[in-house]
Amino acid sequence: MPCLSFACTKTHHKKQYTFNMLASTIARRNSTELIRTKSIARTLSVKATSVGGPIGSDGRHEIWREGIYDHDNEPKVKRRDGTYQPIEKLRGFINYQRNKEPYRDPAKRVLDWGELNPVEGIDDEKHTSIERKVQAARCMDCGTPFCQTHTGCPVNNLIPEWNNLVYNGQWSDAILRLHKTNNFPEFTGRVCPAPCEGACVAGLVDAPVTIKDIEYAIVDNAWNEGLITPRVPKERTGMTVAVVGSGPAGLAAADQLNQMGHKVTVFERADRIGGLLMYGIPNMKLEKETVDRRVNLLREEGIEFVTNANIGDNVDVNDLRVNFDALSLCLGATKPRDLPVPGRDLKGVHFAMEFLTQNQKKLLLTKEGKLESNWDRSKFITAAGKNVIVIGGGDTGTDCIGTSMRHRCKSVTNFELMPRPPPERASDNPWPQWPRVFGIDYGHAEVRAVFGKDPRVYAVMTKEFIGDEDGNVKALITQDVEIINGRPMAVEGSEREWPCDLAVLSMGFVSPEDYIAKELDLDLDQRSNIHAVYGDYRTSLEGVFAAGDCRRGQSLVVWAIHEGRGVADAVDTYLKEKRRDEVAAGKPTSVFANLSSISASV
Repeated sequence: MPCLSFACTKTHHKKQYTFNMLASTIARRNSTELIRTKSIARTLSVKATSVGGPIGSDGRHEIWREGIYDHDNEPKVKRRDGTYQPIEKLRGFINYQRNKEPYRDPAKRVLDWGELNPVEGIDDEKHTSIERKVQAARCMDCGTPFCQTHTGCPVNNLIPEWNNLVYNGQWSDAILRLHKTNNFPEFTGRVCPAPCEGACVAGLVDAPVTIKDIEYAIVDNAWNEGLITPRVPKERTGMTVAVVGSGPAGLAAADQLNQMGHKVTVFERADRIGGLLMYGIPNMKLEKETVDRRVNLLREEGIEFVTNANIGDNVDVNDLRVNFDALSLCLGATKPRDLPVPGRDLKGVHFAMEFLTQNQKKLLLTKEGKLESNWDRSKFITAAGKNVIVIGGGDTGTDCIGTSMRHRCKSVTNFELMPRPPPERASDNPWPQWPRVFGIDYGHAEVRAVFGKDPRVYAVMTKEFIGDEDGNVKALITQDVEIINGRPMAVEGSEREWPCDLAVLSMGFVSPEDYIAKELDLDLDQRSNIHAVYGDYRTSLEGVFAAGDCRRGQSLVVWAIHEGRGVADAVDTYLKEKRRDEVAAGKPTSVFANLSSISASV
């Protein structure tokens, strides 16, 4: 158990307690005299004895200024005890309430594809600089910051450090500390479920710090203020690396290796860079201009990107091995888990990524002003006017719900195999583990706002899809589920029929597609992932490395960034050893002789 040190003396507390008691007594006896007495009014607001919490009707901590000439100074902020005092960090998590910055109004945001996060100067939900400072003040000087350990942040973000910098208004220093461990905080600040908050020490006795909000605020401010600029390496090593896959793992690996001085070329089979950041995560969670902005920065820093390069199809993977000093596979886990039940082949039953990717491509085509007549409508999956059932939860399931809502679906239902989680941590789910508790994600909130009910149905499994005379799905049959010896078992006689015009399978991903691994004859683990020891990332083939979901299985964006950083270190060590051996053997070493020698046959 960490030691919670509040760094204050008994004398200070005694004096403060005596003063507060005295002030409260004066206020009760003669509030009019209190207002007239300037010496007391400077220290204690007349609202100090008001009842209710510190959060006002505008969704932020209430503030108070003493007079008309005080507006250039920082206001006093209402604390949990009802007093108005200057913002201070000494007892921040005790004095102030957790107040997460809300998303935009769900009833309004379903009408567009804009990001969920409110925009400064446009949306009323956006937190003020005062509220951000108050939330940063809640980060206490705990003995062991579990938020940045293996139980919290996979990339070991220096969370207490940059929280304190935000509290002190040192935003330029905050982004430097944030970038020390996280290559792409604008991605994690938007899409990460924040395991750091689940491990926050303040969460032991109260609500955790709003870490994700503060991270988002730091990087958003840095981009707006021009604090993020290209960092072109001053020296080059003469060694080359090919990175296959441009998702978060591939981009993180490329960024790290480029900064180490190696020449990096990233190969992506899609027509745009970003992997799941571009085509897997919908606009409302991650605007694609945000992805392009970072990719363009990496390009300015010297990374070369090749699109439409499907390794193993129109690009020979062996050519990469011959023309580059090292090869890093960051392929992701793109093979979805299927649902082998009767009626699975009916029209209208699709994998989640089919649904999300085609929608994203259509949005990008329209946004760029190209004629929609060029769009292949046969590939587009629409939820408009349909009864949609999303099978499987998690982030991807929520994204399918949110996308269906923006298509103007007739209804949307979400099937979850497991029972509904408890409202609070169960006894077998202690801090600092990720809290497996009931929550309302953005898609659920939108369904509630429009249809008046939560879309989720728990402890249910799909037994059969039913089709019409034209081969289209029109309904499905489910069975209730009960957990026996830790395993879900169907309850006999519990069948129910649900109307369904579009079924979206969102049950996770089982492994990477295997054609590259087969071509290279790489060893696989028991789950068909590419076998590479954690911390070393070397595959069974010399000079070939693997990282991200293709190595560890489906996971979070922040874990992919962690893996990308890790494989970069492993590749760098390998290249140093290779250069040393070549020099010792008297072999000539070329300096980027193979630049752009590999191109996709499109």
